Amino acid sequence: MFGGQVAAPINSPHLRRSGSRAVVSDLGAELGNGVENSYVHPLEINGSKNASIPLVTAAIVPSPTLLWRFKVLLFLLWGFICGKTGWQSVMRMSADLRDLFLYEAFLYYNPLLLVTTMVWLWGINLWVFSRSNINYAKIFDLDQNHLTHREIWKCATWMTIIVPTSMTAYLYLYSNGEVSLAASQPVLLYFAVVMLLIFPFDIFYFSSRYYLLRALWRIVLPLQAITFSDFFLADILTSMAKVFSDIERSVCRMVHRQVATIAWFEADSVCGSHSVAIPLVLVLPYLFRFFQCLRQYRDIGERSALLNALKYSTAVPVIFLSALKYHVLPESWTNFYRPLWLLSSVLNSLYSFYWDVARDWDFSFARMFKFNKSHLYSHLLHGRTWVYFWVIGSNLILRCTWTYKLSAHLRNNYLTVFTIAALEIFRRFQWIFFRVENEWNKINFRPNMQLSMNDPSDDEVKLLSSSAGYNV
Repeated sequence: MFGGQVAAPINSPHLRRSGSRAVVSDLGAELGNGVENSYVHPLEINGSKNASIPLVTAAIVPSPTLLWRFKVLLFLLWGFICGKTGWQSVMRMSADLRDLFLYEAFLYYNPLLLVTTMVWLWGINLWVFSRSNINYAKIFDLDQNHLTHREIWKCATWMTIIVPTSMTAYLYLYSNGEVSLAASQPVLLYFAVVMLLIFPFDIFYFSSRYYLLRALWRIVLPLQAITFSDFFLADILTSMAKVFSDIERSVCRMVHRQVATIAWFEADSVCGSHSVAIPLVLVLPYLFRFFQCLRQYRDIGERSALLNALKYSTAVPVIFLSALKYHVLPESWTNFYRPLWLLSSVLNSLYSFYWDVARDWDFSFARMFKFNKSHLYSHLLHGRTWVYFWVIGSNLILRCTWTYKLSAHLRNNYLTVFTIAALEIFRRFQWIFFRVENEWNKINFRPNMQLSMNDPSDDEVKLLSSSAGYNV
């Protein structure tokens, strides 16, 4: 029964030799008059119509626009479910417990939400660079497998889905009395993030993950020559100092099994708000950048590197003078340490603003108000005066508000601190456009400058031509 040969018709669409017509063509032929000849696009190969493909196959596959709309619909539906579930879970708690619990939940998830925001904005940066004449792959020394803005946005989309989903599960489980399961949600999320970064196999953009980890290692230990990508990433890390501080507090609670409990709100607890580890973590990105500048001065000998190192050192008094409020007498803080903190804050804000405009962006004050004339850094925004006023003015304001986030004694309202941290990320997003474009202009300007130096002047050309005629 099963071993005999089965006779099949010669024209059976299920038996085809290699290189023969596709099965779907036979299916279209079997439809008979149901498929008109006008619906067939022949692919003429040496006058033959054997490779014609009917439009019936195109109707089977959904259009990209339809798929995109379907994904957006699913995304909005997911957001509505998470928002409704989280709101109902919060409203189920008592009023006295609600604020404390939201503060704790926000502490675990707001660092990853800020990182997700930074990834979205970085994708926008790459998208703008790809549509301009700025070769960012050459600037950052990326290989041909580097992530484009589409891959960056894909990663940001998954982060946008996973982080709020874990937060919703945390709120739902805690409000329903499942404290142990609720406590496991942020632990699993942080563990998954770490494993995704260090996963040693060639999946999940392995080359890009390795590039990021290698750059982070060079930032922590600047034992070799500093590249532009090292400087660039370290500058971004300074804008995310609050993120690292909250991650430290979250990991501390996870290690000491204080997740989903309000015991850590005590000021003298191991992971409390008065912990010495908070200013130590806040200052780390600035110290990394400080040592990078010293390494640059050692390798190149530029005096501007020392001035840049001085700029990052001005953030250290802001951080530690603020933390002293919890460790000195109130009278000492009011009469001595608070005026010093205010003075250091003003100095850090103004110094950083000057360096952003005059050095990182190369907006020299002699040219800053000549918006109607062509300039190297005005490829994308030339002629739009309001853009320059906006980016300079907003950078000054956000530089001053950034001091609020660096000061531990001002971090009582977590929503205000989160808003200021998000605004700092937005400031860094604006900063990236002009910083990368300035670097690209320098790369293109150096060969032109060398070429112009090697070219003879008009007088030299006349002299050479006259001497040549004389010799003839």
